[in-house]
Amino acid sequence: MKLKKRVRDFKKYYENNLWVSIAIVILLILSLGLIEHYAGRLLICKCGYVSLWYNNANGPGNSQHLFDWYSFSHIIHGIIFFAILSLLFKKMPLRTKLIIAVIIECAWEGLENSPIIINRYRTATFSLDYYGDSIINSIFDVISMIVGFILAFKLKKWHIVAMVIFMELFTLYMIRDNLTLNIINLIYPTELIKNWQSAAVPLKEVIKITIFNKLFLPL
Repeated sequence: MKLKKRVRDFKKYYENNLWVSIAIVILLILSLGLIEHYAGRLLICKCGYVSLWYNNANGPGNSQHLFDWYSFSHIIHGIIFFAILSLLFKKMPLRTKLIIAVIIECAWEGLENSPIIINRYRTATFSLDYYGDSIINSIFDVISMIVGFILAFKLKKWHIVAMVIFMELFTLYMIRDNLTLNIINLIYPTELIKNWQSAAVPLKEVIKITIFNKLFLPL
């Protein structure tokens, strides 16, 4: 009985105090950093400094600073998490959905920086020099996800859809990569996409060959 009463009291306190949710989110993010530290990840870029934005998607500092081109993908993560959680748990408080989203994102960051996923990126994509994120980059990836989650809550649905499409097309144009291609390359990598991303195959050739394969080659 005492345990049930304590659970009820905590639930009531949690529901009436926003700071509890904020503290939980901060604790989760700090826990991610601590886990990555003990896993051998570097706190910051081995270059010795931290940039607000790192522009070279193929450079040695990619995924080592605060924000980069892949921050857009993490914003989209937040939008997707909000949409799925809102669909599955309509009556769940927003702050609880956010905490669940942070847990999922932190879990992915931990998995993404594991040897198996790092090696997968290096063999299945054109990111041959990818050796995982710095701790500070992982933390700001989670923050980017939170930004996307909040935007999904605040903005109208069609604004969000337009924003996701824009971010995917914009990063595709700028660095020949985006969240969609990341997922494809992790699940079902193709040399065609890999070659195009490394600038070996023009975009029009990728489209032409893909259409040809769909129309004329057997499954």
